[in-house]
Amino acid sequence: MPGTNLTQTEAEHRAALVTVECYEIGLDLTRGERTFGSTTTVRFSAAPGAATFIDLITEGPIHEITLNDHRLDPAEVYADARISLSGLQAHNVLTVRADCPYSRTGEGLHRMADPADGGVYLYTQFEVADARRVFAHFEQPDLKASFRFTVLAPDEWTVFSNSPTPPPQSWGRGRSRWSFAPTERLPGYATALVAGDYHTVRQDFVTTDGTIVPMTVAGRRSLAPHLDTEEIFDITGRGIDYFQELFGHRYPFAKYDQIFVPEFNAGAMENAGCVTIGEHLIFRSKALDADHERRADTLLHELAHMWFGDLVTMRWWNDLWLNEAFASYASMRCMERTTRWHDAWTSFITVRKDNAYHQDRLPSTHPVAATIRDLEDIYTNFDGITYAKGASVIRQLAAYIGDEAFLSGLRTYVARHAWGNATLTDLLDALQTASGRDLRTWSRAWLETAGADTLHPVVALDRQGRYASFEIAREAPADRPAPRSHRVAIGLYHQDTTGSLSLTRQIEADIDGPRTVVPRLIGEPPPDLVLVNDGDLTYTHLRFDHRSLRTLSAAGADFTEPLPRALTMGALTDMMENSEIRASDYVSIAMRTARTESDPEALRSLHHRVHSAIQLFAAPSRRSRLAAEWAAATHSALLAAPPGSDAQVLWLEALCDTAENSEQLTFLTRLLHGHDGLDGLPIDTRLRWSILRRLAATGWAGRAEIDAEADRDPTADGLRYAAGARAAMPCAEAKAASWARMTEGESPSNETLVALSRGFQQYGQEELLRPYAGEFFATIPALWARRTPQMARLLAGGTTKTPGLYPITVVDHGVVAAVDTLLARDERSVPAGLRRTLSERRDGTRRALRARQLDATG
Repeated sequence: MPGTNLTQTEAEHRAALVTVECYEIGLDLTRGERTFGSTTTVRFSAAPGAATFIDLITEGPIHEITLNDHRLDPAEVYADARISLSGLQAHNVLTVRADCPYSRTGEGLHRMADPADGGVYLYTQFEVADARRVFAHFEQPDLKASFRFTVLAPDEWTVFSNSPTPPPQSWGRGRSRWSFAPTERLPGYATALVAGDYHTVRQDFVTTDGTIVPMTVAGRRSLAPHLDTEEIFDITGRGIDYFQELFGHRYPFAKYDQIFVPEFNAGAMENAGCVTIGEHLIFRSKALDADHERRADTLLHELAHMWFGDLVTMRWWNDLWLNEAFASYASMRCMERTTRWHDAWTSFITVRKDNAYHQDRLPSTHPVAATIRDLEDIYTNFDGITYAKGASVIRQLAAYIGDEAFLSGLRTYVARHAWGNATLTDLLDALQTASGRDLRTWSRAWLETAGADTLHPVVALDRQGRYASFEIAREAPADRPAPRSHRVAIGLYHQDTTGSLSLTRQIEADIDGPRTVVPRLIGEPPPDLVLVNDGDLTYTHLRFDHRSLRTLSAAGADFTEPLPRALTMGALTDMMENSEIRASDYVSIAMRTARTESDPEALRSLHHRVHSAIQLFAAPSRRSRLAAEWAAATHSALLAAPPGSDAQVLWLEALCDTAENSEQLTFLTRLLHGHDGLDGLPIDTRLRWSILRRLAATGWAGRAEIDAEADRDPTADGLRYAAGARAAMPCAEAKAASWARMTEGESPSNETLVALSRGFQQYGQEELLRPYAGEFFATIPALWARRTPQMARLLAGGTTKTPGLYPITVVDHGVVAAVDTLLARDERSVPAGLRRTLSERRDGTRRALRARQLDATG
């Protein structure tokens, strides 16, 4: 039985039979807190006499199914989230009326009541295949149609959809009716409904060609004081002007709403003209410039989708990577050219590209253009390769064929396929025609083969200490060889008297084959450090020659520019996690680098990397010493940080992850209670919770202190922070209570589950958590089966937002053996998505075991 799955073969067969004209969707949001009424009328043509199905996921009753004026019995035609349709005519009208449940998992129509003021907030999230949780739908991206929403809701609510919000009509008994105009032809996953007590700010934007684009920014009423609309509108306007030029097409929709919604699973979603964005991008506490940069990236990423994804849509989900990667590439390009973040690609490398490298070395790695057999494949392939590796290779492609040809081909592609569907082949054809270059070989090497090459210098010196030979070695993964060529810059760096590394020379070279000679360097004296891929022109792992490693060991990655620092620390992290350098040595280099790091995004990343290296990869015999050194370093750096600086905030956050002795914990306690302060840094709500979580995890605060802080912060965030702090407490009762809340009965909301799992999984509590390793392997197959896809992945630890319940703190061979035992079972009890998540987590445990063994030597 198909359940809620859909295969590509089924979708292709249905697309050959059906052409959808329009949907008319009526939603009644006045029926209470648990369910809403859904009425769908869909008009479509079909091959006469054909049979197919339409999708609907609901636990409520289906009251009516009418096809061409003939009533169908739901008991006979509805099963496995599908309504069977037979005896179709050339032109058909189908009506489905049902009751559907609200979601608390961020899938379908999500409902949240704000504990701060009682306001109610609804929003839809349909990607990948959750429109069918709200209305009957041919759930696949190539059956685009026009959508017309009619909504019945309380009078005082604000209602948004893809079309401009119409004046409401009074419907009696405190209700009003909003009748939206039909949309352009859209994929169902890009449609949207947002409704509730939203605070809204509106502003018209006039583009450079004189077009007026009405814009709205909205969010929960209780967050209105923190909604910095001026910056959001400014970035959006810059993006609209830039993307109109980039894509050669006017902004496609009648307006542009950006609505910050609660309990959102992703960063944002590109609903056509009605983008939804996670509330974490409303800054309730002091935000770093890096936080503003990340938000700008998200805003521009979703805006780029209005052209690349909504106007031109992929045919099937195997090209999801192209939608996401191109939006990421376009966002970076726009940020560097139109905003104050001119080094956006450096932040991209630090945060996102390194994640792609990590993903690319896992046993589950896949080509950028992955094979997507069915919906279940999408959930498991929606990862760092989809976004960051894809964006990196698109950047390479633009450099490979030249920017002028790239833009010409892109604009041809958009014009040719506007309001329709297209494939990667369609884009490559347009780019190939514009450039005159054969892109098939390039595509096979970069898009259709998984894995990443490794580049490293191989050098020999003559008697005078100059280069007798200089070669770049290219190593492809043994199990995934591909004839990739690389255009790289080789940076030669020298140390000044302070130890800082400055670029003194850079040469470019084409790397093709296992060894590439660089004759221009023969006879020259070696620099203190050689950086292959200086400037980040290609996608590759990097390694260093022995002289460069000695330089880094002695002084850290103290570059005068942020980009080579980011590349170097990314390479060293990769080497440490692959057991090519000891974790203790890595921590030493990273700590030296952190002392002089000035880029906030890079400093935040360094803090996480050092913490992970100590807790996961260092030998147990060395961990206590390293942890104590790191905690002391964070405390000292915090006290020395300039007042009011981003560095001051980041070092306090680091201390909240590492404080362990009485001096450090006393210092945090006094900060929390206002007995001490830090010049220029108010201890705001977010920082208070960070401090309290650490105090709770170390036993320096208990339930009474957590409850008091929750009374002080009676918001949705406060409730979640409190749940996480209680879960972090080092006692058996706290662990048992949080485990039960995550695994038994009705699931908590998605964001509460994230907070609970983060609090539950505490380094330093390994023995307390060890019994739950067995519990995890005993219960995860059943949890995976009964939870929704998103919640199942959260529990299993298959997302970047949460460790889930996989025993990450228990690093031993017993955990590896337990995974192997589960993976030996059949696919019915351990389906593909869970199988992939477990294999990835097992890989992490095995890497940690190998790294610990290496670190224990020497």
